[in-house]
Amino acid sequence: MCGIVGYAGWRDAESVLVEGLRALEYRGYDSYGLAILSDGAVSVVKDAGRISDYRTGGTIYSGTVGIGHTRWATHGVPSAINAHPHTDCTGNFAIVHNGIIENYSALRSELAAAGHVFASETDSEVIAHLFEACYDGDMMAALRQVTGRLEGSYAVLVIAAQEGVIAAARNRSPLVIGVGDGEVVCASDLVPVIPYTREVIFLEDGDCAVVSKDALWIENGGDVVTRAPEFIAYDPESAKKTGFAHYMIKEIFEEPEAFSRTLNAMQDTEEMQRVMEGAARVTVVASGTSYHAGMIFRYLMEEFSTIPVRTEIASEFRYVRPSPDEVVLVISQSGETADALAALRRAKFHRCRTVALTNTLGSSITREADHVFYTMAGPEISVAATKSFIAQLAALMKMVSLSRGASCSLLLADVKQAIEAVLQLEMIRATDLCAGASTLIAIGRGVFYPVALEGALKMKEISYIHAEGYAGGELKHGPIALLSGETPVIAFVPPGETRTLMIGNLKEIASRQAPIIAFADPDDVDVADIAEVVIPVRHRNVFADVAAYTVAAQMLSYEVAKKLGRDIDKPRNLAKSVTVE
Repeated sequence: MCGIVGYAGWRDAESVLVEGLRALEYRGYDSYGLAILSDGAVSVVKDAGRISDYRTGGTIYSGTVGIGHTRWATHGVPSAINAHPHTDCTGNFAIVHNGIIENYSALRSELAAAGHVFASETDSEVIAHLFEACYDGDMMAALRQVTGRLEGSYAVLVIAAQEGVIAAARNRSPLVIGVGDGEVVCASDLVPVIPYTREVIFLEDGDCAVVSKDALWIENGGDVVTRAPEFIAYDPESAKKTGFAHYMIKEIFEEPEAFSRTLNAMQDTEEMQRVMEGAARVTVVASGTSYHAGMIFRYLMEEFSTIPVRTEIASEFRYVRPSPDEVVLVISQSGETADALAALRRAKFHRCRTVALTNTLGSSITREADHVFYTMAGPEISVAATKSFIAQLAALMKMVSLSRGASCSLLLADVKQAIEAVLQLEMIRATDLCAGASTLIAIGRGVFYPVALEGALKMKEISYIHAEGYAGGELKHGPIALLSGETPVIAFVPPGETRTLMIGNLKEIASRQAPIIAFADPDDVDVADIAEVVIPVRHRNVFADVAAYTVAAQMLSYEVAKKLGRDIDKPRNLAKSVTVE
């Protein structure tokens, strides 16, 4: 949510900022803006819409210091007025901010009473006016005073007329500083930084920094601190489309390798065994797609081990009192999900052992958890999670395999081939059925219930079709009232213990004239007799089937969204990294 970029160096700042904001588009946004220090003054340009609408082919403002922002609206509608950067009354200060200022209403009233005039509806604008009130020729002193007044979460960058520096501060919202040769790039994450330097500093909560092209000063709590740069190994080519129409389909085709890389990386079995040793229970905490991965883990873990598992939605974990003898496993692709971080901190407060599973090196979650495991999905640019989900399954399935031994590991060896097989599926009839519907229902049983939930989530995220996932046994407890000839049902019907009851579900659905799209083994003649469309997924084993059925559902969602002409990689209202609660 929201993207921040700052630059101080020898290059044209406007070009660096525009490219940086384009690199952050995957985070989701509704408006954009830049502020450039040009000829001793702060020049601002901002608007609602996409950064791709910004004029190209020539520099509007010349300068080598500036800040930029893409906004995902929280306080105030998407508009040019509410877009960042925000300025103070004099126009001497410009700020960009990611997060939520919880006491902004009181601060705004105080500042207005002192004569400050506000232009926007946002909480962020109070930071600019506070800077105006606190600045007395010393950027660090002003930053220290301003952040001392703020309550809530923030990653903030500030520039000032006549000052060739950027002031930066972080509290519960990510901010990194890339240190190059005579230049510095500040950003919400690594993607805008990597083209200029691989040496990065991850600011910590409470850090205040003042940076210039050749100097860096960081304080925390009024004390000067040293943050050593870390070298980031990163392949910029992996973040390009390389011939695919969309990032999403490119990332779907990268899933076999993402699964294998993650599985191979999860070789520290001793650490994983230490994590689980003596645990009375494992509680998985996550949101959205990551939560569905956690649900799959629960089904598999309880089938193959004696350790009980529960799953909690991250935003609801604050209402749960965990026990010190349980392991809390927090899953977050970005490692910056606000709800997940809050859950992690609550678990630590209650003296639980904490484990993080993330795709992002250096993220907040990795610095706070007791144990960290990484997925090896690589950069995922499309907002809808695909390969990061499959990589999460690889890591979680590896954890399950430790409880079963070699036989379970052999089952995992089939997963990559199963995913590769479904990448060749043809889905024209299923796509046409779904694209013509206003409502879709997805059903599954057992471990395929969360597969149905994930399939429905992908469909609604990128096609904008209302889609809901249900356990097959719950169909007759309410959702069956929605069935008609205009309501396609997507059913996950693998061989195994759930098949007989799922066949019963299909008959109930067919008797109400709802068209059925079934993911099933190609040799299952009973399913073929009932379903209008069968998408064939060859049965291998439960691990391979879960992954293959999920990838097939991702592909169906992609094809439907493409047929409807949706903005697949940047669907409306969504953000890749949800950094506010």
